[in-house]
Amino acid sequence: MMKHIAILLAFLMMISSQVVAFDPDHIQSVKNDNACLRCDLKGARLESENLKNAYLMDSDLSGAKLRGADLNRARLKRAILRGTDLSISDLSRSDLSNAILIGANLKGADLSGANLSGANLEYSYLNGAILCNTTMPDGSVIYSGC
Repeated sequence: MMKHIAILLAFLMMISSQVVAFDPDHIQSVKNDNACLRCDLKGARLESENLKNAYLMDSDLSGAKLRGADLNRARLKRAILRGTDLSISDLSRSDLSNAILIGANLKGADLSGANLSGANLEYSYLNGAILCNTTMPDGSVIYSGC
């Protein structure tokens, strides 16, 4: 029995120590061209970056650090933002339709005029987020924080 527990613990330690890595070429594309469609940006560190009007549709930004980033009018349609830190970021007028935001940190984020229709916000943290004229996943429009 102890042997099985030791094997299980070793396996769990191995998978938890795997590094989430992004493609460096994709980061360069975001920084140079402000666009990267269907890109691997998992775990990318883009804190406080100016990504205004960025095209990031269908990209995987799981676990990325975007705290304080300017994503005003960004196109994040169908993006995967699972566990992403978007706290105090500017997502105003961004398109997050059908995005996966499971467990995302949106504390204090500005979502004014953002489109979240069809998005999955399960377990997301929205405390202090600005939801002014924001289209919610069910299609309703929220006017709190205006």
